[in-house]
Amino acid sequence: MDFSSLLQNLFKWLRRSLWLVLAAAVFFGVGYYLYRNYTISDGSRTGTLVKVARQGVVFKTYEGQLHLTGSMMMSKQSVWDFSVQGGDVYQRLQQWEGRTVRCYYREKVDAFPWQGKTNFLVYRAELLE
Repeated sequence: MDFSSLLQNLFKWLRRSLWLVLAAAVFFGVGYYLYRNYTISDGSRTGTLVKVARQGVVFKTYEGQLHLTGSMMMSKQSVWDFSVQGGDVYQRLQQWEGRTVRCYYREKVDAFPWQGKTNFLVYRAELLE
């Protein structure tokens, strides 16, 4: 076996290994993305909208707080923190601050930083009279 044949075999092995590592990285990346975007639960919560704001240093996200209906005093247990998906929902919520609203949400396993600070992502809201 001469040196050039040995070198060709080495390059062939390296090329195959590189393709294998690349395929594994793509597979892991897709799996990780699907895991973090998996919805654990969805539903709605009703209460008085206390705050809604655009926050963040790197990723500007819409964040809000809802004082849940049924609790008399404002405490850590009676305040629900959430993130808002989309500027149109945020604009509506800004107009309804201090009023009773119902927020429809999806809870993610672990939301990405550009989705919001919390795992509760509100996609729709309605004003209750």
